[in-house]
Amino acid sequence: MYNLSSSISTSTRPGGAASPRDRLLLSGGGGGGGGGRRRAAFVVCSVKPPSATSSAATLAAPGQGKTEAAGRIAGLSQVSGVLGSQWGDEGKGKLVDILAQHFDVVARCQGGANAGHTIYNAEGKKFALHLVPSGILNEDTLCVIGNGVVVHLPGLFEEIDGLEAKGVSCKGRILLSDRSHLLFDFHQEVDGLREAELADSFIGTTKRGIGPCYSSKVIRNGIRVGDLRHMDTFPEKLDLLLSDAASRFPGFKYGPGMLEEEVERYKRFAERLEPFIADTVHVVNESILQKKKVLVEGGQATMLDIDFGTYPFVTSSSPSAGGICTGLGIAPRILGDLIGVVKAYTSRVGSGPFPTELFGNEGDMLRSAGHEFGTTTGRPRRCGWLDIVALKYCCQINGFSSLNLTKLDVLSYLPEIHLGVAYTLPDGTPIKSFPGDLDLLEQLKVEYEVLPGWKCDISSIRNYSDLPKAAQQYVERVEELVGVPIHYIGVGPGRDALIFK
Repeated sequence: MYNLSSSISTSTRPGGAASPRDRLLLSGGGGGGGGGRRRAAFVVCSVKPPSATSSAATLAAPGQGKTEAAGRIAGLSQVSGVLGSQWGDEGKGKLVDILAQHFDVVARCQGGANAGHTIYNAEGKKFALHLVPSGILNEDTLCVIGNGVVVHLPGLFEEIDGLEAKGVSCKGRILLSDRSHLLFDFHQEVDGLREAELADSFIGTTKRGIGPCYSSKVIRNGIRVGDLRHMDTFPEKLDLLLSDAASRFPGFKYGPGMLEEEVERYKRFAERLEPFIADTVHVVNESILQKKKVLVEGGQATMLDIDFGTYPFVTSSSPSAGGICTGLGIAPRILGDLIGVVKAYTSRVGSGPFPTELFGNEGDMLRSAGHEFGTTTGRPRRCGWLDIVALKYCCQINGFSSLNLTKLDVLSYLPEIHLGVAYTLPDGTPIKSFPGDLDLLEQLKVEYEVLPGWKCDISSIRNYSDLPKAAQQYVERVEELVGVPIHYIGVGPGRDALIFK
């Protein structure tokens, strides 16, 4: 066990007593865990080449790997899930893409186009997905967009067209729930008006209309995908939605001709969408009865959950385990292995509490090393140390069977690395779990445990035993603190840049 003596430091948010004890000593960019990171010359820890293919049997480097990789994936439950365990942007899409080769169905269960998953195919070509499940690159996988997802049809069609243009066939491979709610352009406009109305208290949403669409759903005047099959009543329903928005927001102009124009537009959309529409509750449950394997891909993450996240600085859906059942229509007892995806550090986009955040040059350098800019919005992400308190909280809520630690390579330049292991009040009183009180979150101090860095490039390593001892110590200390095993370790953006432990 790592000796805690002489390894604890504390920090508060700006204006508090202290900041993290030592400055980051990053230089020249990161180690390959993000698509656009710059590379710098530094010591290489291993000269073993990465595997050239993407199948589970050959993902690991010679000497490690084939048995562990194939066995690890084959051992996953019939219905498994991949969920974010921070504030999103953990790299869920890559793991889903890899696992999808061994699942028959990959399903999205919540969120909308505010989810941005970046994945790479076997040739290294980059794909940025927002609504289409990350299993789409595997030609034998059926991709399901479940009833809990809100869908902007122009965006979905644009995504499908982009995939087709890059040689990825979508025909017959994507099914959209007839119970999913439609997200209209006006929802996006209202999202921006709402943020402007909040002024200094703005949430920091993606302005993709997700919240307003879920609001329409909850107050029961939303329009579902299945309503496109009834164009005789569609205009009346859309008129109600637009009129409601105009009455609520003076800045929203519902002028003459808008309704007629939108109805004609959605008549065309309905015709194109028809082959994709299905009763996905039936499809998914029938697949389970037929012993097919189903992988659920979560969007966003638990710390953005509408109930368990840092409310109100959260998303509008349930990205935790409960959202799988309500967003797909499957029974809780059917769920098996849930894999939590967590960065080796922490990031978040938008406003809200962030106890382990690094500020100024420290945060800027970590952001640059990790190429931390949003897939959906391009916004710079706030960055900081790994928060063990928040991670343990997420593990409790979701019951993760294992973790995927991503972007370990980004930390390769650091002479030492901090882990936020505990929270205390200013008077030293310990806080036992992640609090729901935002005022309390602003006051607390973080206790840090300091571990040695490894200061060399690990991006070509594919065997856990070949990692520097300091990197192994970091991984194992995280496992020890949260009580959940780390089975997958990301050391770069490519499909092959994954260590099975």
